[in-house]
Amino acid sequence: MRLLIVQYIGDYREAFQRFAAGEEETYYAQKYSVDFVAKLGQQVEQVGVLCCITTEVYDEVLENGVRAIGAGFQGEVNFDQIVQKIAQFRPTHLVINTPVRKLLKWVTEQQLAALVVIADSFQATNLKTRITNFLLSRRLNHPNIHWVCNHGVTASDSLQKLGVNPNKIIPWDWPHRITPRQFEPKCLSAKPDGYDLVYVGSISETKGVGDAIRAVAKLRSDQFPVRLKLAGRGEIAPFKSLAEQLNLTDHIEFLGLVPNPKIVHLMRSADLVLVPSRPEYPEGFPMTIYESLCSRTPVVASTHPMFVKRLQHRSNAMLFRASDPAACADSIREALSQPDLYHQISQATEATWQRLQLPVQWGTLIQRWLENNPENHHWLYQHRLASGQYDVLR
Repeated sequence: MRLLIVQYIGDYREAFQRFAAGEEETYYAQKYSVDFVAKLGQQVEQVGVLCCITTEVYDEVLENGVRAIGAGFQGEVNFDQIVQKIAQFRPTHLVINTPVRKLLKWVTEQQLAALVVIADSFQATNLKTRITNFLLSRRLNHPNIHWVCNHGVTASDSLQKLGVNPNKIIPWDWPHRITPRQFEPKCLSAKPDGYDLVYVGSISETKGVGDAIRAVAKLRSDQFPVRLKLAGRGEIAPFKSLAEQLNLTDHIEFLGLVPNPKIVHLMRSADLVLVPSRPEYPEGFPMTIYESLCSRTPVVASTHPMFVKRLQHRSNAMLFRASDPAACADSIREALSQPDLYHQISQATEATWQRLQLPVQWGTLIQRWLENNPENHHWLYQHRLASGQYDVLR
């Protein structure tokens, strides 16, 4: 068996070398996934990870036995070249983390055994999107794509709406090393010098970063003192310029990439966590929300379609109309002006987190698929979206 994992981002070689140097994770479950892939390499003839977005082109076997392949793209990816690299590896089995039709077409034409494992949502906002989604669902429903797996139930439901057979969809999750039980619910304390807000994620307009900055400007213009810290990489320069234009230089701090083990504690130290994603961003159910629930710091989130089925306004979160900075500012002000409401939301985080837990984890999913026997196939079938066990989570 020759197993190749194909992913859009997530440079395996870079992560392995960083861990070997004693450095920390940059995103959730990164070390878990790096170690798990190395473990798979002990069970098959060869295991490889092909990453589309890397700083350079490379193809080498690492010290842990994993063949790491970097395609070297830093902008638009040429999937014809990606297909060539896959063919050179000569895989018998593929785990695909990016649902691109051209890639799926080649895989099915070659009659390779494939598992699709993603963390994306799909929405039909116009005719072009509906046509694109229809064509993608046809590829995903091909018999050689054995299972189509998405992060969380809501994102998995979006696959079914896309047209994917629910009998081959499996919701999955990462293992969790921190739970809300490690922290007490929070109480709101008066802070005359200002409240602390935190955002964690990609720095981009579609993630709502501009909306968050404009909300801070609105609050401060109303004499409601808040500060915002942003942790993540991306288009930082335009947002620094925006902060300067709005006279927020002293109240907006760009932290850059923060090691993942420090994220929950960063959230715990804040008064609110902002998750302002716009609807056009293809969120699954982001780890940022899981982590904020663990920190027990109340969340102020947009009405992104992937959020509203799990978060209820003034119950376990504060919601605001997506892409609306003024509405975001209103939700922030309301949460920070009502201590009873704030404490209630913090108390609800544990129950909310518990309802999000799933029986299928990323590594177990891949392991059971590779160990192709009746017992494992039955286990996977039992955990399909159409099994009925996820109805209580909707």
